[in-house]
Amino acid sequence: MIPGAFEYHRPTSLEEAVALMGQHGFEARVLAGGQSLIPAMRYRLAQPAVLVDINRLPGLNQLSEEGGMLRVGALVRDTDVEFNSGIQSRYALIADVSRVVADPIVRFRGTVVGSLCHNDPAGDWTAAALASRAQVVIRGPAGERTEAIDDFLVDSFTTSIGEGEIAVEARFPVPGPRTSGAYEKIERKVGDYATAAAAVQLELTEDGRIQEVGIGVTAVALKALRVAEGERLLRGQKPTRDLIRAAAEEAAKIADPNPDARGSKEYKRDMARVLVGRGLIKALGRLGVQL
Repeated sequence: MIPGAFEYHRPTSLEEAVALMGQHGFEARVLAGGQSLIPAMRYRLAQPAVLVDINRLPGLNQLSEEGGMLRVGALVRDTDVEFNSGIQSRYALIADVSRVVADPIVRFRGTVVGSLCHNDPAGDWTAAALASRAQVVIRGPAGERTEAIDDFLVDSFTTSIGEGEIAVEARFPVPGPRTSGAYEKIERKVGDYATAAAAVQLELTEDGRIQEVGIGVTAVALKALRVAEGERLLRGQKPTRDLIRAAAEEAAKIADPNPDARGSKEYKRDMARVLVGRGLIKALGRLGVQL
């Protein structure tokens, strides 16, 4: 199939792009990487009347640290993250995710911010953003605002982006010296959607207690979920196998996956548990803690 008819605009400034989005409202869609939007248009699952191509906009391809945040512009491709030596050496969770999003061809064009905006129930970046407590910067006719990722991810394929607005940046907190993370994912084959996946990030105190922790799971519900009760169990505690097992069980409790060719409901729920446990053990191991 081919897409339905649409208007195509290629603005040269962010102000022009915002004006176009404001003019056309929910009839318009932003085109950055297009790795999810274009296939959806081909199958008529998405039929925007207007496409606003932001690929020529200056300042949206920045990938830098500023104010305690890693700033990931809306035009930063997955491969920009995957092959950035600083990120690969210092951002364990983000590095893990960058290597397993879809396949190399998709990663060459797909964007981190675009993936967050698409909010696929089986997306990789949404779980990582929850675990690391990321933020999304949104620009619109009323100006700029910053949304915590928990507020940004509303429901399947739905975010808090309003009419006429554009997500221009994702921000991930810069990890401290005693912070690490991990991403664990199972899939039928390379490039397939996750059967289940888990993202974890934790920070240890000097005496080895878990000062802060984030856990996100994906492909096991209508959107990526924060395992809040598991985080609560771990926070302030010295890590043990039993404690990790208890926290991982909380992922299974909140998982509500749909059965499909990738696995049954029971299997996917159990994989949420298994992968959270593996992720926590791997993240602790990267910090020199062996259980």
